[in-house]
Amino acid sequence: MVWKYSDFAQTHFARAHSAPARAASSRLRLLPVAAALVLMAGCAHPPVEAPPAEDAGPPPVATPVTDVGQAVAESEVSLRQDAPLVYVVKKGDTLWAISGHFLDNPWQWPELWYANGQIKNPHLIYPGDRLRLVWVNGKPRLTDEDFGRIERMSPQIRATAEEQPIPAIPIDALRDFLQHPRVLTSEQLEKAPYILEFTEGHIAIGQNDGFFARGLPKNAQTDWEVAQPGSRFIDPDNGKLLGYEAIPVGQARLLEQGETSKLVLDTSEREARIGDRLLPLDQDNFDASFFPHPPTRPVAGRIISVFDGLIDIPIYSVVVLNRGSKAGLDPGTVLTILQAGRSAKDPYGDSRKALPDQAAGDLMVFKTTPELSYALVMRADRPTRVLDRFEQPSAAKHRP
Repeated sequence: MVWKYSDFAQTHFARAHSAPARAASSRLRLLPVAAALVLMAGCAHPPVEAPPAEDAGPPPVATPVTDVGQAVAESEVSLRQDAPLVYVVKKGDTLWAISGHFLDNPWQWPELWYANGQIKNPHLIYPGDRLRLVWVNGKPRLTDEDFGRIERMSPQIRATAEEQPIPAIPIDALRDFLQHPRVLTSEQLEKAPYILEFTEGHIAIGQNDGFFARGLPKNAQTDWEVAQPGSRFIDPDNGKLLGYEAIPVGQARLLEQGETSKLVLDTSEREARIGDRLLPLDQDNFDASFFPHPPTRPVAGRIISVFDGLIDIPIYSVVVLNRGSKAGLDPGTVLTILQAGRSAKDPYGDSRKALPDQAAGDLMVFKTTPELSYALVMRADRPTRVLDRFEQPSAAKHRP
């Protein structure tokens, strides 16, 4: 099977710029041909551009790979020895998992994926897509096997309202975390409304109990998140206060607005206390259509907290990093965890010697603030704990 770049590029360009195509673009499933993604509303950032299409000499021709060993030998990325020639995307897949079928380092996905600059949103991959290893300009690349066939057919083909692209990471691992705000700045904490007293004079309250609050703005919204200020996030490298943990308590509903307002606790995860803060409900809709990529510049820092306060951090744990968008991190950034702080007693002396940090796994950022990031642990090869370091990933394979 041979696909000519010029044929499908011209066809798509004409369709993509027609009025009907623009009007339907939010629902049509255009073809996945490159790895670039956009992220979550609430941590919006400029879309990551797809790698440029190879542009040297005559138009590139994509031909199927038939020898994985040759592809591994000639690949510029760390292609797996057992990489499949064709992979059918399944419901429940993630971009990270699919990358792991082809690559030793899944964050190298954009370097393997065959880019077509004519397609506006080429990153979407759907269940049922057939991904094939191909040769392009003498290099192994990955593309959608149906790409050429569909481009010659109506763009309405396979476009359904229910069909959703696969996410970059397992969303189920984040659902509990994403239901509530998790970090407050000092300014947010000081300005947030607070529980003044309970309507029945209790020491603490639960679901369906009422309370009085101060500090609600005029024409306040009806629904509020109740949270308890928790631990302070301190940068272990410089001692700077980065923010405060917001421990979710439940959701409250406004009954009477005034200088002192009356509310009721509609849902409760823990007892509410006097002094707990009221926060606007987080309206961010999580969009996992970002893609794994290394940081755009060197970065290093530490894990400063783990959601649910675990000691050893297992795979799919949510962790807090002491670097954020100011350090160049954005959703989809992949970082290597380094096991830090180990030492060994010198058998020929009384002193202990510090051991080099070892790669312990990978994590992927999914939400950022200027100073902090939240990340999901995607791989844990060694025990990982709070204060372990992280840095930009290396192209070398992880070794035991």
